[in-house]
Amino acid sequence: MRCALTIAGSDSGGGAGIQADLKTFAAHHLYGASVITAVTAQNTLGVRESFPLPPEIVAAQLSAVLEDLHPAAIKIGMLGNGDIVRTVSRVLAQYPDVPVVLDPIMLSTSGHPLLDPEGVSAMEQLLFSRAALITPNLPEAQALTGLPLSDLHAVKAAAQLLYRTYGCGVLIKGGHSAGEPVDVLYDGSLHVFTGKRIPGRDVHGTGCTLSSAIAAGLAQGMALPEAVQGAKRYLSCAMEDAFSVGGGAPVLNHFLYKNVFE
Repeated sequence: MRCALTIAGSDSGGGAGIQADLKTFAAHHLYGASVITAVTAQNTLGVRESFPLPPEIVAAQLSAVLEDLHPAAIKIGMLGNGDIVRTVSRVLAQYPDVPVVLDPIMLSTSGHPLLDPEGVSAMEQLLFSRAALITPNLPEAQALTGLPLSDLHAVKAAAQLLYRTYGCGVLIKGGHSAGEPVDVLYDGSLHVFTGKRIPGRDVHGTGCTLSSAIAAGLAQGMALPEAVQGAKRYLSCAMEDAFSVGGGAPVLNHFLYKNVFE
């Protein structure tokens, strides 16, 4: 069984972050390892508090996993601050051949800041070029490019701009658009993935789950476009079967055990 690693924050509500990533890896028959960067106090209603761990603890976790478990792919989510970004970059530099999927998480869905401005700058400078793929949503892509992304043509241009700037694959997620969601991947070639909005399914943890599912595909040896397509199918199934565990947003059903990569 191959191993995949998630580097992210812990979601006490279990719907996103480390918890969602490990469920996704398990659903794709991968052994999941984790490096916790921050502890959050949250539930289905939103994030109340977040506390980044000391960088030396993050470094110790990361070195321990990489030295022994040899993950086939890495997903990076919430990092919290610039010190942790620099720490992760420094340790990963010793393992240049492991593909990385980076979800540049800046804000929670409820608007709680999850990465400070120094951290955003450090992430752009140190980690984007290390990634095989970054997966910004529309607001994050607008912040990174400074461009208004009001239509599909602008989104395609932004994906190509980010690719040229950082030298990594770019998947701009269209879930925040007004109409049907359209995701745009640029990895040297342009790929457009259309989808259908699922009524009543404003679900917690979708971004974390998508990026970890893409990492799962890469860990299984898939090419990037195929990994993205398979991850989108998996996420759609998990969203269609979402359920409520609390008084807020429904959560994904990660354990459908449908092999969407076949």
